[in-house]
Amino acid sequence: MFFPEWSKIRVGFLLSFLLLSLLYSAYQLTYSRNWGAPLDVVIYPIAADGKTSVQDYIDGLNDAKFRSIDHWMSEQAKAHGLPNPQPVATRMGMQITEQPPEFPAKPEPWSILMWGLRMRWWSTFYTPNDPDLSWRSVKIYVVYHKGEPNKALPHSLGLQKGLIGLVHAFATPAQSAQNNVVIAHELLHTVGATDKYDNYGSPLFPIGYANPNRVPLHPQRSAEIMAGRIPVSRYDSVMAHSLRSSTIGPLTAEEINWPK
Repeated sequence: MFFPEWSKIRVGFLLSFLLLSLLYSAYQLTYSRNWGAPLDVVIYPIAADGKTSVQDYIDGLNDAKFRSIDHWMSEQAKAHGLPNPQPVATRMGMQITEQPPEFPAKPEPWSILMWGLRMRWWSTFYTPNDPDLSWRSVKIYVVYHKGEPNKALPHSLGLQKGLIGLVHAFATPAQSAQNNVVIAHELLHTVGATDKYDNYGSPLFPIGYANPNRVPLHPQRSAEIMAGRIPVSRYDSVMAHSLRSSTIGPLTAEEINWPK
């Protein structure tokens, strides 16, 4: 009789935790997207390995390295008629030494759900104490890898539930501007934006095009941020090199609760 009763208590605890998490996440999402005040965005660097070059790169990071994200968001907000001239305020947090949970090799609904819960649990226990953090703060964990030619990085992810982003980036100065594109992309995921590319990574037309009415249509001059790539022909696209060649399209603006 003891084990069945304990099982019921454990299931009840888990269900209660899930319900509270859902309610808290809904509250977070609502108030993180009112845009009445700058959204606090904290970037926590993590070294993927013990390479000296990676640590040297992290040691050279500061708030200014991510300031282009704030400037770009301000420009995009102005273009979409958002009254608040500074939608986000990005700052650098302390380095974290603990590695985040690995995303499942075979993503399935249940494994993704469990990973999301583990990621939120990890974030709660391994984020350094910060008196300025609030329930409305977005936490972006950037895992820096040694830059190697033709090396593919793990997929970056943004979670609405918990306002958490996980970015994998190269620890090389030449990649810094492109890293900020990925950070901005995952930041927008946390406040409701959806991906706008197909299963092969190609921008979807028209929602994944920065200017779907351009004549001729190709090549596009910039990337829709949630597609991340610039269509240069009907069958080819290139990664945006910086936020200067990226834009927030009308559907993304609507998803993050900016004026229509």
